[in-house]
Amino acid sequence: MSSLYTRSKEFTRNRKSQSDSPPASPSPIAKTLRHERLSRLESGSSSLTSTDTYSDRASAKARREARIASLTSRVEEDSQRDYKRLYESALTENQKLKTKLQEAQQELAEVKSKLEKVAQKQEKTSDRSTMLEMEKRERRALERKMSEMEEEMKVLTELKSDNQRLKDENGALIRVISKLSK
Repeated sequence: MSSLYTRSKEFTRNRKSQSDSPPASPSPIAKTLRHERLSRLESGSSSLTSTDTYSDRASAKARREARIASLTSRVEEDSQRDYKRLYESALTENQKLKTKLQEAQQELAEVKSKLEKVAQKQEKTSDRSTMLEMEKRERRALERKMSEMEEEMKVLTELKSDNQRLKDENGALIRVISKLSK
């Protein structure tokens, strides 16, 4: 009985020191000690026969196995719930990412359209600049032609005046010859 008493005291001390620490799941040794203590307390005396002790141990073992089975089923349920929560959180995260992707695609499309507009404006500007350059070339060419034509006009007026002078001289010579021939 004294060994039972000392074990009980040690167990109580262990429980007190464990209660000071944060709660955690009891270790298998602590569970075994607790079950043995309960079975001894239920038996009531230390003069039990070996068959009584065996039946108490068997019933304690059966209860322990039942508890373990219920704990494992709870763990399985918890893990299934965790998987369900993980799945649901993954789905919500997926939806958020999809909406972000759609927003990014819309923004990309807007940027592309703006870029195309800018490119078209640059093409128009470059087309205009090439048109301006072509117009400048044509204008220079026309100015050259005008200056050439003006030169030709000067030459033509000089030729006309020379031609008129020659006609006048020719007429005077014809008159002189006609007077001499008379």
